[in-house]
Amino acid sequence: MTLWNGSYPFYPGANACFPFDTTWAVIVTVFLSMLVTFIIILPGIRGRGRLFWFMRLVLGLFMGAVVLTVQFTRDWETGWVQANTSYKSFSHVQVNADIGLHIGLAGVNVTLRGNPVNQINETINYNEHFPWNFGADYDRSYSQGLEKGLPSPILYVAEKFSTQSPCAVHRQYRIAGHYASLTLWLAFCTWLISILLFSMSILLYGGHMLLLTATLILFSLLFFFTVRNTPKCPIQFGPVSLRTDYGESFWLTLATGLLCLLLGLGTIILNSLQPEKLKLIFSLDKSSKKEVWDKSCLPAKPSCSAQDVLMVPLGELCQVTATQL
Repeated sequence: MTLWNGSYPFYPGANACFPFDTTWAVIVTVFLSMLVTFIIILPGIRGRGRLFWFMRLVLGLFMGAVVLTVQFTRDWETGWVQANTSYKSFSHVQVNADIGLHIGLAGVNVTLRGNPVNQINETINYNEHFPWNFGADYDRSYSQGLEKGLPSPILYVAEKFSTQSPCAVHRQYRIAGHYASLTLWLAFCTWLISILLFSMSILLYGGHMLLLTATLILFSLLFFFTVRNTPKCPIQFGPVSLRTDYGESFWLTLATGLLCLLLGLGTIILNSLQPEKLKLIFSLDKSSKKEVWDKSCLPAKPSCSAQDVLMVPLGELCQVTATQL
């Protein structure tokens, strides 16, 4: 047994990781709170308009929550591999671990999880983030990881995305992430405008804004798709290599973009071909009914036998009884 139990003193222990990202957790909580609030007032809506109103509410909140949440998720591109690898520099000790790579719009997450977690008298459970968004310096984060003495597999994977790496993928991923994030922010703004237009019963322009939202979402996927298909350096751990593929955020964004596209096109087509059905979906059918004056407002017995009838246009034809002087 060595003085430091086989570990050098300048290596810290594994940092405790929070089980989920607090940013998207707050976003999801806010949208769920809005949904619960609207569900509480749902019984106050009468007739079949209640179902259409609830469907519009769920779809609208879902699209807005997804467009805003995927900005901060870190699983646009993911990959896992299980390998026997060296644990720390200046040491020949090897561990069996699951190594994960998670690429988001704002940076890279590298996960190292022991298999089992407790090995060589340590808890091997790391999840390190290396940002490249505006105001962040990726190389500085990588240098800080070197100073902290992070495990070798994490530093090896993170080094592949540094600016000094011969892989030369840092610039492509960083630019693609910036443009994808920008288009998603624009999509969130157009989604808000579409919600406002639909609430004001301006259905045609609301459909156009929803169509623009879908276009922006699909463009963000296109930006990420171009960098995803560029040649990459192999991330090799002995005989196995770490390969990545599209993650949950990518597919969820694609599904949301297609949903916005279908709803926008459907609104525009129904407005042109069958506007009455569109008004029924948005609970506007009652506004088209003509109001009929109640006959009880007229005197039952006129005070004079000779009467003239005047026709007065008040949006509708209504009869007014006038007594001749």
